[in-house]
Amino acid sequence: MPDPDFSSFPLSRRGNQFEAFEPGRTFEHHWGRTLTGSDNIVFSTSTCNWNPMHLNVEYARAHGHPDVVVNPMLVLCTVVGLSVEDLSETGGPFLGMEECRFGVPVHPGDTITASSEVVDARGSDSRPNVGIVTWHTTARNQRGEVVVSYRRTNLVARQRPSRPSSAATEEGASRAS
Repeated sequence: MPDPDFSSFPLSRRGNQFEAFEPGRTFEHHWGRTLTGSDNIVFSTSTCNWNPMHLNVEYARAHGHPDVVVNPMLVLCTVVGLSVEDLSETGGPFLGMEECRFGVPVHPGDTITASSEVVDARGSDSRPNVGIVTWHTTARNQRGEVVVSYRRTNLVARQRPSRPSSAATEEGASRAS
Protein backbone atom coordinates (compact mmCIF):
# COMPACT_ATOMS: atom_id res chain seq x y z
CA MET A 1 0.00 0.00 0.00
CA PRO A 2 1.46 3.40 -0.96
CA ASP A 3 2.14 6.06 1.66
CA PRO A 4 -0.66 8.62 1.98
CA ASP A 5 -0.15 11.99 0.33
CA PHE A 6 -0.58 14.33 3.31
CA SER A 7 -0.26 17.40 1.10
CA SER A 8 -3.67 16.52 -0.39
CA PHE A 9 -5.41 16.86 2.99
CA PRO A 10 -7.00 20.29 3.45
CA LEU A 11 -5.80 22.27 6.46
CA SER A 12 -8.49 23.84 8.54
CA ARG A 13 -7.37 26.83 10.55
CA ARG A 14 -8.98 27.01 13.98
CA GLY A 15 -8.86 29.45 16.81
CA ASN A 16 -8.97 33.22 16.91
CA GLN A 17 -6.42 35.88 16.22
CA PHE A 18 -5.77 39.02 18.24
CA GLU A 19 -8.35 41.15 16.42
CA ALA A 20 -11.18 38.86 17.68
CA PHE A 21 -10.43 39.65 21.33
CA GLU A 22 -12.36 42.82 22.07
CA PRO A 23 -12.50 43.55 25.84
CA GLY A 24 -15.89 42.49 27.18
CA ARG A 25 -16.42 39.73 24.61
CA THR A 26 -17.34 36.38 26.14
CA PHE A 27 -16.54 32.97 24.68
CA GLU A 28 -18.70 30.01 25.72
CA HIS A 29 -16.33 27.09 25.30
CA HIS A 30 -17.45 23.86 23.70
CA TRP A 31 -19.67 21.19 25.22
CA GLY A 32 -17.59 20.51 28.33
CA ARG A 33 -16.08 17.41 29.88
CA THR A 34 -17.36 14.85 32.37
CA LEU A 35 -14.57 13.90 34.76
CA THR A 36 -14.50 10.26 35.80
CA GLY A 37 -12.99 8.35 38.68
CA SER A 38 -10.52 6.83 36.23
CA ASP A 39 -9.41 10.28 35.03
CA ASN A 40 -8.79 11.25 38.64
CA ILE A 41 -6.83 8.09 39.54
CA VAL A 42 -4.61 8.25 36.45
CA PHE A 43 -3.90 11.98 36.91
CA SER A 44 -3.28 11.76 40.67
CA THR A 45 -1.01 8.73 40.51
CA SER A 46 0.93 9.92 37.44
CA THR A 47 1.64 13.23 39.22
CA CYS A 48 2.52 11.37 42.48
CA ASN A 49 -0.29 13.11 44.35
CA TRP A 50 -1.09 10.55 47.03
CA ASN A 51 -3.61 12.71 48.92
CA PRO A 52 -6.20 10.22 50.23
CA MET A 53 -8.98 12.73 49.50
CA HIS A 54 -8.37 12.00 45.79
CA LEU A 55 -7.80 8.24 46.04
CA ASN A 56 -9.70 6.81 49.03
CA VAL A 57 -13.50 7.02 48.93
CA GLU A 58 -13.89 6.07 52.61
CA TYR A 59 -11.46 8.79 53.65
CA ALA A 60 -13.37 11.34 51.51
CA ARG A 61 -16.72 10.22 52.98
CA ALA A 62 -15.32 10.52 56.51
CA HIS A 63 -14.61 14.17 55.64
CA GLY A 64 -18.11 14.90 54.37
CA HIS A 65 -17.85 14.13 50.66
CA PRO A 66 -20.12 11.71 48.79
CA ASP A 67 -17.14 10.31 46.84
CA VAL A 68 -13.48 11.09 46.29
CA VAL A 69 -12.70 14.70 45.40
CA VAL A 70 -11.30 15.04 41.88
CA ASN A 71 -7.77 16.40 42.04
CA PRO A 72 -8.13 20.19 41.67
CA MET A 73 -5.13 20.35 39.34
CA LEU A 74 -6.92 17.94 36.99
CA VAL A 75 -9.93 20.26 37.09
CA LEU A 76 -7.73 23.27 36.30
CA CYS A 77 -5.91 21.48 33.45
CA THR A 78 -9.24 20.33 32.01
CA VAL A 79 -10.67 23.85 32.05
CA VAL A 80 -7.59 25.33 30.37
CA GLY A 81 -7.94 22.59 27.75
CA LEU A 82 -11.61 23.45 27.18
CA SER A 83 -10.63 27.05 26.37
CA VAL A 84 -7.73 26.40 24.00
CA GLU A 85 -9.70 26.19 20.74
CA ASP A 86 -11.31 29.59 21.29
CA LEU A 87 -8.48 31.45 22.98
CA SER A 88 -5.00 30.21 22.19
CA GLU A 89 -5.04 27.56 19.47
CA THR A 90 -3.46 29.91 16.91
CA GLY A 91 -0.31 29.73 18.98
CA GLY A 92 1.64 32.12 21.06
CA PRO A 93 3.43 31.71 24.35
CA PHE A 94 1.52 31.32 27.59
CA LEU A 95 2.49 34.30 29.76
CA GLY A 96 0.91 33.33 33.05
CA MET A 97 -2.08 32.69 35.23
CA GLU A 98 -3.21 34.62 38.29
CA GLU A 99 -6.11 34.96 40.70
CA CYS A 100 -6.84 31.23 40.51
CA ARG A 101 -9.66 30.34 42.91
CA PHE A 102 -11.22 26.94 43.44
CA GLY A 103 -14.92 26.80 44.29
CA VAL A 104 -16.99 23.74 45.13
CA PRO A 105 -15.26 20.34 44.97
CA VAL A 106 -15.63 18.25 41.84
CA HIS A 107 -16.60 14.60 42.24
CA PRO A 108 -16.45 11.79 39.67
CA GLY A 109 -19.33 12.13 37.24
CA ASP A 110 -19.45 15.95 37.39
CA THR A 111 -19.54 17.68 34.00
CA ILE A 112 -17.48 20.85 33.71
CA THR A 113 -18.20 23.67 31.26
CA ALA A 114 -16.38 26.97 30.94
CA SER A 115 -16.58 30.47 29.55
CA SER A 116 -13.98 33.21 29.21
CA GLU A 117 -14.34 36.98 29.05
CA VAL A 118 -11.69 39.16 27.42
CA VAL A 119 -10.52 41.57 30.12
CA ASP A 120 -7.59 43.16 28.29
CA ALA A 121 -6.13 43.15 24.78
CA ARG A 122 -3.23 45.31 23.73
CA GLY A 123 -0.62 45.28 21.05
CA SER A 124 2.94 44.32 21.81
CA ASP A 125 5.41 47.20 21.46
CA SER A 126 8.32 44.84 20.80
CA ARG A 127 6.58 42.32 18.50
CA PRO A 128 4.25 43.90 15.92
CA ASN A 129 2.95 40.50 14.76
CA VAL A 130 1.34 39.65 18.13
CA GLY A 131 -0.87 41.10 20.82
CA ILE A 132 -1.19 40.38 24.53
CA VAL A 133 -4.60 39.14 25.66
CA THR A 134 -5.89 38.45 29.18
CA TRP A 135 -9.07 36.48 29.81
CA HIS A 136 -11.06 35.72 32.95
CA THR A 137 -12.23 32.11 32.77
CA THR A 138 -14.98 30.63 34.94
CA ALA A 139 -15.81 26.93 35.03
CA ARG A 140 -19.02 25.48 36.43
CA ASN A 141 -20.39 22.04 37.17
CA GLN A 142 -23.71 20.72 35.85
CA ARG A 143 -25.53 22.50 38.71
CA GLY A 144 -24.07 25.88 37.70
CA GLU A 145 -21.75 26.06 40.72
CA VAL A 146 -18.33 27.63 40.17
CA VAL A 147 -15.56 25.02 40.43
CA VAL A 148 -12.61 27.22 39.39
CA SER A 149 -11.91 30.69 38.02
CA TYR A 150 -8.70 32.40 36.97
CA ARG A 151 -7.11 35.04 34.75
CA ARG A 152 -4.79 33.86 31.97
CA THR A 153 -2.56 35.85 29.61
CA ASN A 154 -1.10 34.78 26.24
CA LEU A 155 0.63 36.28 23.27
CA VAL A 156 -1.75 35.92 20.33
CA ALA A 157 -0.94 36.22 16.62
CA ARG A 158 -2.32 39.22 14.72
CA GLN A 159 -3.94 38.96 11.30
CA ARG A 160 -1.55 41.65 10.12
CA PRO A 161 1.35 43.28 11.97
CA SER A 162 0.72 46.56 13.73
CA ARG A 163 2.78 49.66 13.28
CA PRO A 164 5.08 50.28 16.21
CA SER A 165 3.97 52.91 18.71
CA SER A 166 5.80 56.25 18.69
CA ALA A 167 7.53 55.33 21.99
CA ALA A 168 8.83 52.09 20.48
CA THR A 169 9.90 53.92 17.31
CA GLU A 170 11.77 56.58 19.32
CA GLU A 171 13.45 53.91 21.46
CA GLY A 172 14.57 52.00 18.37
CA ALA A 173 15.85 55.21 16.76
CA SER A 174 17.85 56.15 19.86
CA ARG A 175 19.45 52.68 19.96
CA ALA A 176 20.37 52.96 16.26
CA SER A 177 22.14 56.30 16.71
